[in-house]
Amino acid sequence: MPYVVEKSEKNRVKLTITIPKEAVEAGMRHSAEHLSEDTTIPGFRPGKAPYETIVQRYGEMKILEAATEELIKAAFVEAMLDEDLETVGQPYFNMVKLAPGNEMVFTAEMSLMPEVKKLADYKSFSIKAESTTPSPETIEQAKTDLTRMKMKETRAEAGRVLAQGDKAVVKLTMKKDGVEIEGGSSENHGIYTNEPHYIPGFVEKIIGAKEGEERLFTLKFPADHYQKHLAGKDLDFHVKVNEIFTLDIPALDDEFAKGLGLPSADELMKKLHENLSAEKIEQENRRQEKELLELLAEKSTFDEFSDLLVNQEIDKMVEELKQWVDKNGMEWDKYLVSTNKSITEIKLDFTPQAIIRLKVALVLNEVAKLEKITPTIEEVDHELDELAKTIENNPEAKEYVYSPAFRERIEHQVRNRKTLEFLKKTMVK
Repeated sequence: MPYVVEKSEKNRVKLTITIPKEAVEAGMRHSAEHLSEDTTIPGFRPGKAPYETIVQRYGEMKILEAATEELIKAAFVEAMLDEDLETVGQPYFNMVKLAPGNEMVFTAEMSLMPEVKKLADYKSFSIKAESTTPSPETIEQAKTDLTRMKMKETRAEAGRVLAQGDKAVVKLTMKKDGVEIEGGSSENHGIYTNEPHYIPGFVEKIIGAKEGEERLFTLKFPADHYQKHLAGKDLDFHVKVNEIFTLDIPALDDEFAKGLGLPSADELMKKLHENLSAEKIEQENRRQEKELLELLAEKSTFDEFSDLLVNQEIDKMVEELKQWVDKNGMEWDKYLVSTNKSITEIKLDFTPQAIIRLKVALVLNEVAKLEKITPTIEEVDHELDELAKTIENNPEAKEYVYSPAFRERIEHQVRNRKTLEFLKKTMVK
């Protein structure tokens, strides 16, 4: 299969592949057979109509279009094997010539796998381990959260004013420069006056109000607020207190513990400490991994990354963000409005982190090669078997789990995990 290879700056490569006329015609005949199997042609059994009859029914162009994917796939794989190119990411295909009775010409543009020019000496670098003991503040917050699970709310007597520790149900409207902000209104918004999460000064402004009372005031949003277009800005609040509730928060005693299935308050506190410690250990593991990998990425030097590769990584990050937004019950368009950013601006923000992620992947790969870290057959089999158990009732998905392509993916994940464990043992002091 004739082809031309063009390598350019930033580790990009472009293949221009020509599929001869004879091969195109053979592919069309093969495609026509499949088309005739899926439809009824009068006078012929499925799959038995002659090629000329199928052409009359569908037209040459439709048959050619149906054959294109398989023709391109076969020609591309053949060229890649001949050239032994080590690429990364997905190729970008572009059709140059596509017409019945002619050769087919297409291009495939890809990123070559960048190399680590100089790997940082991971045996001489170190990061400091941090305590995984839960802080007293964390424990107190956890205790508060537990007791609130059994908290009782009682409608306050008529004429009672809102006091610290009460709950208020309010009608809330927030405006900036006279215009109501996105998501800035609620008919029945619950305010727990002992919670520390509200805009500074908000609770103080409504303490002392009676049911039915309205209050107007202006507060400045925190400078570090996640909604950047509101951070540090003055907002006007209109609050009407609809209802007031007193709160009865139970003591964290033996009776409370028994309600949660534990024999005593002491056992409850022990379990609480265990859970908080496990959470802290997990957080510390994630912090250590991120810190050591980014340190090695920063101290290593690399080939230049192609724009194709960086853009693909950015697209992957955008998809991950969309999944997170969906998982948290938000709509993508409304999320963009809340951040006051366009998709282009988000992609630009992602660029530095995308490059770090690419560098980290190369570092892991290089360390694994140097240290000869590979997963055993038994380790990969175990991963696949455990995953298959979760989809016992889905034969199609289970079959895919044991496919060669998925196995290769799992091998890569296990190798990275083992490499990370090696680096943590080596670098964490």
